Amino acid sequence: MGDRARPARRAAVTVATFAFVLAAGVLAVGAFLDARPAAASLRCTATLPDGSAHILSSEQADNAALIAAIAGTRELPARAVTIALATALQESKLVNIDHGDRDSLGLFQQRPSQGWGTAAEVMDPVHSTNAFFDALVTIQAYEDMAITVAAQAVQRSAYPEAYGQHETRSRAFASALTGHSQAALACDLEALESPTADLAGTVTARVTRDWGGAPVTAVTDSAGRDHLVVAAPGLLPAVDAVTAAWSVGQWAVASAEATGVSTVVVGDRIWQRGVDGWHTAPTELVQAAGSVLLG
Repeated sequence: MGDRARPARRAAVTVATFAFVLAAGVLAVGAFLDARPAAASLRCTATLPDGSAHILSSEQADNAALIAAIAGTRELPARAVTIALATALQESKLVNIDHGDRDSLGLFQQRPSQGWGTAAEVMDPVHSTNAFFDALVTIQAYEDMAITVAAQAVQRSAYPEAYGQHETRSRAFASALTGHSQAALACDLEALESPTADLAGTVTARVTRDWGGAPVTAVTDSAGRDHLVVAAPGLLPAVDAVTAAWSVGQWAVASAEATGVSTVVVGDRIWQRGVDGWHTAPTELVQAAGSVLLG
């Protein structure tokens, strides 16, 4: 009887051993997965003073940066940027799409048949943004209006109340991109293995497109690394140098996925691809008021 019981005991031991090895393997795999660096989310976060964080994709943030830059060159208030962003989020999800209701196109879903321009023009985000602001500034006291009222006065939408749902997120990005909230906008992007080819040409072209042009100077720091410096007051002469620098700096972060910028320094704060948020910059990279370093 004792001999007949041994195989059962051996089987029980074998099953228990297998279960232990399997569990250990699962734990090991889990530990390995936890140890791997998480892939970049390709999302940008703008944080309001109350601590609430609001998110856009890198593509959406790039378009938001353009809208804010154009507003800056026109010396429009942050409220105008908030209205424009809320409108574009509702109309196109802040993506420059080539389709829509009837002949609607672009960021603001403007209709060529309604006098917004040709199809090619309304698909040009610079043209469409300027066209939106051209209409907005004709509305008396738009800065004091509810988002829904101001946006509806421009768009004449069938669903005017829908614009309001995007107000808080739009305000967060507008505040950062106009420089009123400092170190408030950061993007989670993959670190680049090598510097972007012709970064100077790419950045200069984007500055020219978004801001209408400004001095972009190549510099080399004490460690022999090449960077670019943008003189922010040349882009935003109507505001103080610190606000101008934070506007341009956070514009550079929001558009970094498109331009290939890896580093942005404003004052003594630095943002870098592959690193979460803004941090204290190395002494040799600290910038004077009004200067924004890109690398």
